Amino acid sequence: MIDQSTSTAAGSQAPAGQAGRLLLPVPAGPARALVLAAVFVCAACGLVYELELVALASYLVGDSVTQASIVLSVMVFAMGVGSLLAKRLNCAAAVGFAGVEIVLALVGGLSVMGLYASFAWCGQSRPAMVGFAFAIGVLIGAEVPLLMTLIQRIRRQDAGGAVADLFAADYVGALVGGLAFPFLLLPALGQLTGALLTGAVNAVAGGLIVLWLFRADVTPRARVRLFAANVAVLAVLAGAAWAAGPFERAAREAVYGGHVRLAERTAVQEIVVTGSPLRLYLDGRLRVSGRDEYRYHEALVHPAMAGAHRRVLVLGGGDGLALREVLRYPGVRSVTLVDLDAGLVALARTDPELSRLNRHAYRDPRVRVRAADAFDWLRRARSGSGPPPRGYDVVLADLPDPEISRSAKLYSQEFYGLAERVLAPGGRLAVHAGAPGASRSGFWTVDATVRAAGLRTADYWIGAGRRGGDWGFVLAARHRVPSLRLAVDAPRLRSLSPVSLAAAARRADASALRGLPPSTLMHPRAG
Repeated sequence: MIDQSTSTAAGSQAPAGQAGRLLLPVPAGPARALVLAAVFVCAACGLVYELELVALASYLVGDSVTQASIVLSVMVFAMGVGSLLAKRLNCAAAVGFAGVEIVLALVGGLSVMGLYASFAWCGQSRPAMVGFAFAIGVLIGAEVPLLMTLIQRIRRQDAGGAVADLFAADYVGALVGGLAFPFLLLPALGQLTGALLTGAVNAVAGGLIVLWLFRADVTPRARVRLFAANVAVLAVLAGAAWAAGPFERAAREAVYGGHVRLAERTAVQEIVVTGSPLRLYLDGRLRVSGRDEYRYHEALVHPAMAGAHRRVLVLGGGDGLALREVLRYPGVRSVTLVDLDAGLVALARTDPELSRLNRHAYRDPRVRVRAADAFDWLRRARSGSGPPPRGYDVVLADLPDPEISRSAKLYSQEFYGLAERVLAPGGRLAVHAGAPGASRSGFWTVDATVRAAGLRTADYWIGAGRRGGDWGFVLAARHRVPSLRLAVDAPRLRSLSPVSLAAAARRADASALRGLPPSTLMHPRAG
């Protein structure tokens, strides 16, 4: 144990291999507990930085699996680099640790703002993501070696015991940080303010450990400089928090163009609505353009309505626009809409422009809404623990693009198998299958997956109007290939006719890809 009655000269460290002597403001036991508490806080902050980068990169770039893989790989590699670099700081571990925490608080706290700014004004976010992940990883990697040196300065113990104590605190801190991010920071503060608060906590924890507990290891001049640096970092983070609102508004204007009329984060996604004509963005991706959305929704709904259509199931489509097209048929007796985001449904009910665009579809007494994950809802219906599946004449899958990783299960063989089981005899399933012009193999992978679920398919591609490109759709039925036609009682349509539908089918057939494997839960494929 260290003799606490005598201290070393201010700012000096014990020579390597010696116990060293250090004057502490508290006994050795509580001092060790405080260092382990610092390890806990640093680990929690480090994991929050990591999750912030993954979440924002997935939102900005898409493909959450790829973004998570890049961030985690770069950070783990950088942590190894940081551990090696920390050896150079062991001779002045207290000052080195304080410096690391100051820089980490600044870089980590501003990482979300920097990443979003790169995306908004430079059009690129992946280079910034990699840069922040590497910098944060290096700094996190330097923490544990320096803390190991500091804890050994309090009281020598065998290396195995010290490592076990540090890693236990580190892992528990990571657990708390990992749970705090989705359940506390993200819903209560959002990504930007949450990252800034985490940086402030990081700076305070590092400053307290060095400037109070290990102050005997730091010269008076160094203490003043470290204190000033901590205050400066906290001031920067506070200023960034004060400017967060104007920053977000300016960044949204840069990303979305035009006037951002509404921006809110629901429990599921960020919703942004811009000027006139209305444009609806979900997690940064254009979902609805008031100028030409009718082309998409007419193509999705009306071919499937050729036949019996008393009972209709809409999976997704919380904006109410597919619902609008279904309700144009007087023969429809009931429509069940299942959407995960109750906030989007509420917006479609109450927003003046969006509700006018969907013709106030949610006011129709034939409509029933279920706020649930479409996959889980179908599975409950199949098992009998949910709504009894009396059989739907039409099932419409109006879901996010298959290229988005989190949508993979909604384009899987298992999902289509569940959908097939709720079809009434002679029922049809219509699926939005992405943009075949951008991903031809992706479209035909969806077709192969629907067929693997035991359905027969007819495919058609519709031009996307002024935005360019196209939309691909798959119409499926149980025992025979469904006929691509319009119902006898079809309303007057703006973009779809028997002639254009036949041309859309020929366009798909001309570029068919056969023999592709289906997408499954265990082996998701985007094409």
